[in-house]
Amino acid sequence: MIRAVGYRLAQAVMVALLVGVLTFLMMQALPGDMAFRIAAGRYGYDAVNAAAAEAVRQELGLDRPAIEAFGRWFMDLLRLDFGTSVISGAPVIDEIRHQLGASLQLAGAALLLSLLIGPPIGVMAGLRTGGWLDRGLLVVSTALRSVPQFLMGLILIVLFSIQLGWLPAAGYGRPAHFILPALTLALGLAAASARITRDAMAGVAGTPFYAFGRWKGLGEGQLFRRHGLRNIGVALVTFLGLQFAMLVEGVVVIEAIFGWPGIGHALVHAIFGRDVPMVQGTALLLGLGFVALNAAVDLAAHWIDPRGTEKAGAKA
Repeated sequence: MIRAVGYRLAQAVMVALLVGVLTFLMMQALPGDMAFRIAAGRYGYDAVNAAAAEAVRQELGLDRPAIEAFGRWFMDLLRLDFGTSVISGAPVIDEIRHQLGASLQLAGAALLLSLLIGPPIGVMAGLRTGGWLDRGLLVVSTALRSVPQFLMGLILIVLFSIQLGWLPAAGYGRPAHFILPALTLALGLAAASARITRDAMAGVAGTPFYAFGRWKGLGEGQLFRRHGLRNIGVALVTFLGLQFAMLVEGVVVIEAIFGWPGIGHALVHAIFGRDVPMVQGTALLLGLGFVALNAAVDLAAHWIDPRGTEKAGAKA
């Protein structure tokens, strides 16, 4: 376990360096005049002119070598200072705190909803392989996974907002605003988690120790709690940890469809506005968050099944 934690710390340092360098180079490689884009982000495209762009260029030192700007960003990072947004003038960390909080709320709601749907169905299907529920799960999960998330979101908006009028189509701030975007993300996640839980449960139910527990007279519920839950937990926790990271980092389309003020939506606007400190800070925190989440998954897997610690450390 100590070896695995040390590996994650080294990975975090490498992620910080790579993310900082790559995002800076990619932003520099984008076409167009960076000063004009920043001025347009500040004043609007209708109000910007050559004089405003030149003033921004002089203020931010965009006429100087790019390596100087990267050096200043790196030195600020060593002091745990993410810099200031060149568009809003607010500290990057304050901007990210609000936007990432909104994305985490949405991702957490989607993950919780998927847990209520997917794993229970997967357990029941795994205990009765080949039955009607098992066959139906295969069809439904394949269909849900094949539908793009943006199309699923539009279908839910048309059905529940336009046709039935039950839920708001977009917005943020009320509990009702969570339902449609969270359900859009949760359906595909529930389909995948149900299949993973089903396969793990079917494997455990077919083992001799599970059959022996049934032979001893244990009820199905007691048998599952004693011998099934922990054995399927590692596979499910690992999958959900990875999916949670993908939810946070990959909800750009869903946030745009439902008007959700999250980190993905803000990152797209920062790229268009050439807000380099904002892009670098956002990408860095997302990368480090992914490393931290992997470490948390490792710890959770060790707590569920300590026997896999030595093997996991060797693979790391």
